[in-house]
Amino acid sequence: MLTAILAFGGLAAAFGIALGVASVRYKVEGDPLVDQIDAILPQTQCGQCSYPGCRPYAEAIANDEAEINQCPPGGEDGVIALAELLGREPLPLNPDNGVADDEKYQAVIDEDRCIGCTLCIQACPVDAIVGANKLMHTVIEKECTGCELCVPPCPVDCIDMVAIKPTITTWKWTPPQQDAA
Repeated sequence: MLTAILAFGGLAAAFGIALGVASVRYKVEGDPLVDQIDAILPQTQCGQCSYPGCRPYAEAIANDEAEINQCPPGGEDGVIALAELLGREPLPLNPDNGVADDEKYQAVIDEDRCIGCTLCIQACPVDAIVGANKLMHTVIEKECTGCELCVPPCPVDCIDMVAIKPTITTWKWTPPQQDAA
């Protein structure tokens, strides 16, 4: 009787250890397709695609719940990259979600006019605006994605979207358009 209990206990311990090792070794953090789709999206977290951020939109695309053409910040290049990844035909950008703009923008707060209402801080999806109640606010340039979600809630209209000037690291050559003659 004691031998049987020890044998079953030993087997249970051995299987438990084997399952523990297997769960660590073969652990899957998430859907790799969602990760690949999310890597293509621009990470602006703007919500123009009708999803609260890029990751939920990537999950919806992976689950065939959303089309690949709903991200204006990603533009046509993003749609083409998603189509190539998923083996689908590229679609024109859906105008219901907004229009693509090749120029990138960034929020700038006129600190002299800012009344410190914190409405822009609450609206910013990436926490790029810092400040305190009844004190001026400012934008952390490296964090701002240019989503424009901070502009509508501002009661004193002190936030402007300014085009980001290209630097040596962000400059991109665009081939000239050829006339079809």
